[in-house]
Amino acid sequence: MPGFVGLLAAFACLWAGLRSSGASVELRSSGEEGAVSGGCPARCRCSVDGLLHRADCSDLGLRETPGNLSVFTSYLDLSMNNLTALTSGALSNLHFLEELRLAGNDLSIIPRGAFSGLYNLKVLRLDANHISSIPSGCFSGLRSLRHLWLDDNSLTEVPAAALNELPALQAMTLALNHISHVPDYAFSKLDRLVVLHLNNNRIVSTGTNCFHGLHSLETLDLNYNSLVEFPTAIRSLGHLKELGFHSNNIQSIPEQAFIGNPSLITIFFYDNPIQSVGRSAFQDLPELRTLSLNGAADLTEFPDLTGTKSLESLTITGARITSLPGSVCEQLPNLQLLDLSYNQIQSLPSFSGCESVQKIDLHHNEIEELEENTFHGLMSLRDLSWNRLSSVKRNSFSALPALNKLDLSSNQLVMELPYAFQCCAFVSCERRGASWEKEEAVDSTGKETSVISSQVDQDWEDFLMEFEDEPKLQHTVHCSPAPGPFRPCLHLLGSWLVRLGVWLIAALSLVSNSLVVLSVFFSPVASVTPPKLLIGLLALVNGLMGVWSGWLAAVDAWTFGNFWRYGARWESSFLCRLSGFLCVFASQTGLFLLTVAALERCTAASSRNKPDGHNGRFSPPLTLRLSICSCFLFGLFVTLPPLVVGHSTSSLCLPLPSSSSSSSFSSLVFSVSLVLLDSLCFLLMTLAYTRLYCRPEKTPQTTTTTTEEEEEEASFTRHVAWLLFSDCLLFLPVAFLSFSSLLRLPVADPEAVKALILLVAPLPSCVNPLLFLLFNVAARHDLAALLRLCRGRGRGGRRRTAAMLDSTYNENDEDAEKQSCDSTQALVAVGGTREEEEEEETGRSEKRSETFVIPLQ
Repeated sequence: MPGFVGLLAAFACLWAGLRSSGASVELRSSGEEGAVSGGCPARCRCSVDGLLHRADCSDLGLRETPGNLSVFTSYLDLSMNNLTALTSGALSNLHFLEELRLAGNDLSIIPRGAFSGLYNLKVLRLDANHISSIPSGCFSGLRSLRHLWLDDNSLTEVPAAALNELPALQAMTLALNHISHVPDYAFSKLDRLVVLHLNNNRIVSTGTNCFHGLHSLETLDLNYNSLVEFPTAIRSLGHLKELGFHSNNIQSIPEQAFIGNPSLITIFFYDNPIQSVGRSAFQDLPELRTLSLNGAADLTEFPDLTGTKSLESLTITGARITSLPGSVCEQLPNLQLLDLSYNQIQSLPSFSGCESVQKIDLHHNEIEELEENTFHGLMSLRDLSWNRLSSVKRNSFSALPALNKLDLSSNQLVMELPYAFQCCAFVSCERRGASWEKEEAVDSTGKETSVISSQVDQDWEDFLMEFEDEPKLQHTVHCSPAPGPFRPCLHLLGSWLVRLGVWLIAALSLVSNSLVVLSVFFSPVASVTPPKLLIGLLALVNGLMGVWSGWLAAVDAWTFGNFWRYGARWESSFLCRLSGFLCVFASQTGLFLLTVAALERCTAASSRNKPDGHNGRFSPPLTLRLSICSCFLFGLFVTLPPLVVGHSTSSLCLPLPSSSSSSSFSSLVFSVSLVLLDSLCFLLMTLAYTRLYCRPEKTPQTTTTTTEEEEEEASFTRHVAWLLFSDCLLFLPVAFLSFSSLLRLPVADPEAVKALILLVAPLPSCVNPLLFLLFNVAARHDLAALLRLCRGRGRGGRRRTAAMLDSTYNENDEDAEKQSCDSTQALVAVGGTREEEEEEETGRSEKRSETFVIPLQ
């Protein structure tokens, strides 16, 4: 009978629950007030999952647990409220409750009976409160509890008595508390516990049997504590797979430290002031996959890893290991990542048995030599930087078919190569290596790499990235001669600013100098006077400088981005020597011609005041011709030495002093000698023109013709003065840099010197003809007359062709004599016109022939 009554009561409760659940299907908004029928408290968000209810009352500012909860509530979230205490039995009617969240409140104590009646509770979150004590009995009745969060509270000790009432507990966290000691048998009744977090506490010591009874524990987190001794209590954890006790104060790891943990897969204990490690500490760990040991300053021997055959990642940095055992590959056949950086390793065994190794870091050691079979059979070798490598055997890396990264920087390797361009390979590798070092800095912080294959793929992608800027040498393999601005790896002309400037100078120089030559030597209306002859020859020589600039621009375009492939052949080619010859010959001969022009102007002005003077036309042809020939011969003489030597000291094909050249002293002497010679020429011209403008005599004006001739003479005198001023102004920076290099003064960067040579040195070849064309009226008249002559010749040729066709047609016409006579008369008339034109053209030709005669007196 009592059983029947109990059954009826159960059915009544079930019927009441079904009715309440049907009435609370819809969600309650936050604006609702008061309790409603159906079991959803005011302002809470409720939902129905079959017969069970879910109530979300989080972040509502509640100060007490809500009432009117359905007895079928399976999920209740009261987190992020202002609850300060839990009353006993407040939730005792929620027999179907499986998850209760009380995180982020102001709870300071858990009273006994607070969770009574919660027979089905599986998840309990009490984290982020102010709980300082948990008395025994407060968890009584929670036979189904599996996950317990007690982190971020104010616990000062492990609540062992309360925890012993949770036989089904599988995961628990006590992190971020103030626990300083873990007593013996603190978890003795938690034989199903799999995960235990005790990190970020103040644990200084642990009892010898503190982990007794944790037969199922697989993950133990003791990181970020204050442990000073190795927790030997872990030896009782036979199923432990992941162990972390990094960032503590542990100074030594004893022998056979993990003898009772054969299932260990990962161990993290970096950031400990570990001074000594027992040689047998890591023996017989057949499941261990990752081992990270950083900063063991007193570790001088490589640990004995016998029986640890599954190890895939081994990191031992900051120790004093001096050598590796020859059986390291036999002990670790599955090793994929080996990081032994920052040690004192002097010699390496053969890694031929480590067939699975994908990455080896050996930087910052004391390795002095690599044998040919050291890395035989490896898939990848990453870093050998910062060692003492002074020699590498010929086939040391030949057995690395999949090698995609190799850092040999900051060693004592010196490689002497015939050409600087052969060192470009090392420069490009270094530039990519800068990004690899950043990755190393990230790895050294303790973030271990559990998936090695993904790292290798990322490394390969970084390696394939193209570099765009001109690479700079860093501290790496000392390769000599080193590439630089004058022997670049990528682009002959360097930046786009210099490249566009060179193209502009070449175009202006060739066009403007060609116009000056045409106006001087092919003018139909003016004679070639001595100053005009010198101006024309100067333009002819300046055009060679434009040829040199255009030549370099063409080579830069042809080898764009890959100059290192053609640099050696270009420097040793005849074309390079010829272009350098043209540059030096043009600059020197042009300066000599300008000097002769300045002296000619001075002597012409002084001769006008003599009784036998002929209005400045004094220069005998022999003297002028000898002066011009001397300019060309002397220019050829000073240009021949670098041409005879054969090999250029730079890719610009100029005899520039270079520290990497064996003939650097001779190149420096030659360059400085040219600068001194040019300075002497400018000084001579300056003195001559100073005397010219300071002379007391003035030429009197006589006739109109004389005035026109004197005006022409004066215009040429002014033009030579402008040439002297502009060329001297452009010569000053070149002379300054030359003397700075002689005195070994680091005045300018090599890039700036290169830009100066390419843009400033050839500027006179553009400025000189532009000054003549823009400011000399006679030059414009000569060009206009030459243009009219060309057009006239074109029209005359067309007329003669038409007349010949008419004559042929009339000779073949035999049937109309009268028409023939009329045609003959017309032909005679046309012929007369043609004869007059021929006479005019003859007169012009005679006049033109006279224009090329240089006046004698």
